[in-house]
Amino acid sequence: MKKYLFILLFPLVGIQTSQAQEMEKTQNIEKATFGAGCFWCVEAIYELVEGVVHVESGYSGGHIENPSYRQVTSGQTGHVEVARLHFDPSVITYEELLEVLWHTHDPTTLNRQGNDVGPMYRSVIFYHNDEQKAIAEQSLKKTDASDLWDDPIVTTIEPLTNYYVAENYHQNYFENNPNAGYCSFVIAPKVKKFKKEFDYLLKDNPAF
Repeated sequence: MKKYLFILLFPLVGIQTSQAQEMEKTQNIEKATFGAGCFWCVEAIYELVEGVVHVESGYSGGHIENPSYRQVTSGQTGHVEVARLHFDPSVITYEELLEVLWHTHDPTTLNRQGNDVGPMYRSVIFYHNDEQKAIAEQSLKKTDASDLWDDPIVTTIEPLTNYYVAENYHQNYFENNPNAGYCSFVIAPKVKKFKKEFDYLLKDNPAF
């Protein structure tokens, strides 16, 4: 299924990047950056998590500055579709965010999540500091040794070297386009499953 067939142009709503940056200056807010397939899916999941104050879709890991969605989905830029999380570590820990990550995408498939295929959909944890790196490595090792997945985890753990915010119409995509085909057939089932399995992490009044 080609998700770009279902793009609808909507203005960015919710907390803007500048507002999120201001929150980081005045509050104890940290960042996490994950690639786990389509960023619409990842964003929709983490928007529901208590302690995550803002989620933003973007691109990381490639060699082109300020890439467009069309460039990234060509598979030639080296960039990955990612979700950048701004979170309060006193409410939700980095370890818990990783636990959500392992359960809400398939970390055993190389360059693929379902029908979304290509290097831009690879599973990757971009760490922001050495502490995140150590936590991610331990979390991956622990998960790989568990019975959560039958096949070996192929998720890579890499330093964050760049990050570019995706176009406005990608932000809050599931909330803005709940009836779009990709949202109905791919994202909605993921969200439903997440709500059931991780009800203890949900915000009191989620947007959807």
